[in-house]
Amino acid sequence: MPNGQHGQPSPEPPAGGQWYPPEWPARIRALAEGALTPAEPRRAATVMLLRDTPAGPAVHMLRRRASMAFAGGAYAYPGGGVDPRDEDHRIGWAGPDQEAWAARLGTDAATAQAIVCGAVRETFEEAGVLLAGKTPDTVVGDTTGDDWEADREALVGRELSFAEFLDRRGLLLRSDLLGAWARWITPEFEPRRYDTWFFVAALPEGQRTRNASTEADRTVWIRPQDAAAGYDAGELLMMPPTISTLRSLEPYGAAADALAAAGAQDLTPVLAEAALEDGVVVLSWPGHDEFTKRVTLGGGPA
Repeated sequence: MPNGQHGQPSPEPPAGGQWYPPEWPARIRALAEGALTPAEPRRAATVMLLRDTPAGPAVHMLRRRASMAFAGGAYAYPGGGVDPRDEDHRIGWAGPDQEAWAARLGTDAATAQAIVCGAVRETFEEAGVLLAGKTPDTVVGDTTGDDWEADREALVGRELSFAEFLDRRGLLLRSDLLGAWARWITPEFEPRRYDTWFFVAALPEGQRTRNASTEADRTVWIRPQDAAAGYDAGELLMMPPTISTLRSLEPYGAAADALAAAGAQDLTPVLAEAALEDGVVVLSWPGHDEFTKRVTLGGGPA
């Protein structure tokens, strides 16, 4: 999931592995007092990439570098902000069309295309995995060669649009390989905000992930149950959207099962709420009671 780079890294993981920026209490107070105007959230997309193992499906996660100012050391999925060029009508497309995705995502067709395209593009940029094929029923194989890497770097540097990339290689984006899973919006008191759609997808046969992100210092394939257990033990640092979506993947015995269940997932946006109660900040995410935090205005747990 995308994260802004601001503030200082939390020196120790809070109990339960949940991370929040130390400047939140002051910003929440400013918002409550009417002294802070919420920033407009940017569109973003992130993908929970799954592969089957004998012990059940595993999800691909990356760990943000400890030196990152925001959520340093936290685990997340490949993802990032939508490029305005992701709306380009020339993008080769296969699977449910833009109108169908608009109905699922609750947006207009151009926005739906940009979000789906952003999810596919970011997965290639950050994990080296490409959900595209020469025809509507094929997927590219190994994407680790030097020529692929040159194109990936050009995409990251915004020297190449995704439409140009697909056209150059004669590829179609395979929108049917994605399933929309959840939607989280960065709290109003954050200076950098994202309206993020979470998707699930299965690792295509013949492809393999790699740590292609400059913001990550390691990547892992891990069962959702094991990642959640690490979070509960305070060993793996995560933000609320990450651990919430991980827990929601636990019931599925195969990647295909999760993908098949995507259509029934609730895409109602989750937006944090904050209140001041006798000098204590009460931070909550509706429908997700486990993340409720009480923080003193000095920044420590209440």
